[in-house]
Amino acid sequence: MSQRDAGLTEGGPEADRPLRLQSVDLRALWRHPERAQGMRDMARVMPGMMAWALVTGVVMAKSGLPTWVASAMALCVFAASAQLSAVPLLLAGAPLWVIWLTAACVNLRFVIFSAQMRRHMVCLPRSWRLLAGYLTADVTYVMSVQRHGDAPPASPTHLAPLAYFMGGALVNWSGWCAGALAGVWGATWIPTKWGLQFAGALALLALLVNLSRDRKTFATAVVAGAAATALYHLPFKLYIVAAVLIGVSVGLAWDAWSRAREEGAL
Repeated sequence: MSQRDAGLTEGGPEADRPLRLQSVDLRALWRHPERAQGMRDMARVMPGMMAWALVTGVVMAKSGLPTWVASAMALCVFAASAQLSAVPLLLAGAPLWVIWLTAACVNLRFVIFSAQMRRHMVCLPRSWRLLAGYLTADVTYVMSVQRHGDAPPASPTHLAPLAYFMGGALVNWSGWCAGALAGVWGATWIPTKWGLQFAGALALLALLVNLSRDRKTFATAVVAGAAATALYHLPFKLYIVAAVLIGVSVGLAWDAWSRAREEGAL
């Protein structure tokens, strides 16, 4: 069977460009064991994520937005930080460009995330890469990199990274939307004394601790956290972007220092 018959194609110079998926075989991805593994891994952290989604939905509902607007935002935006940043600006009547700029600044970290995940997503058609970008969240990025960060790039013959991402993203998106909608529609019955915001923060903290398995990662997280705290006063929540850039810089510097030490340059 030729590559064309198998639904695969190889672009450009055959020796230089990776195999690409001409079409996505969802059945093959669904049957892949990594899809189930991704769903199981994501399900373990979903209680905390859903608590955070519930908080986001409640905040949007109690901010004065119409229920249908809050519901549409919960389903379409799929980004708690962007939602929580945009809602006060919407209610204050801020210019549209300010709202867009604020949301873009808050989400600039995903440029770094997508750059690291590109090695596995580059084999997908453009439309599927756009969908993967929409479904990528902090937790899906962390889990995908943790499990397949050092694996060979995804390809028509190596679907494991894509199947794992698919399983985790489906659970994360479904759970998040369910939690956010529950918060929007049940805001009047959910007391703030439940401390759901704290539960969401604990879930993210548990994920961070699970990821920090070596000194470099731990040091990077500490420096990024300290930078975010020190720069919290920056407008448009730019402290998040600054903390990400500082953390990445520390990680890259640590890698360069480690390589120089191994080569005897230090």
